[in-house]
Amino acid sequence: MRKKELKLVISFATTTDALEMEKICKDNGAGGRMIPVPRVISAGCGLAWAAEISEKEELVRLMEKYHLQAEGIHECMI
Repeated sequence: MRKKELKLVISFATTTDALEMEKICKDNGAGGRMIPVPRVISAGCGLAWAAEISEKEELVRLMEKYHLQAEGIHECMI
């Protein structure tokens, strides 16, 4: 079992938004990966973007640049 770490988790209202986040991050070299939404977070779709907490500013900037809205931005142990 992997050791749990505090991570930034960005949830989305739709699967389309979550997949768009994955594309934006890959195209721009931003860190993170797609994960199932953790149980402690309620989301409209079952996917979320997880990254290091230190990536938060860059990820928020990218979402603003590409007009992508998160349902929530959380810090949780995953």
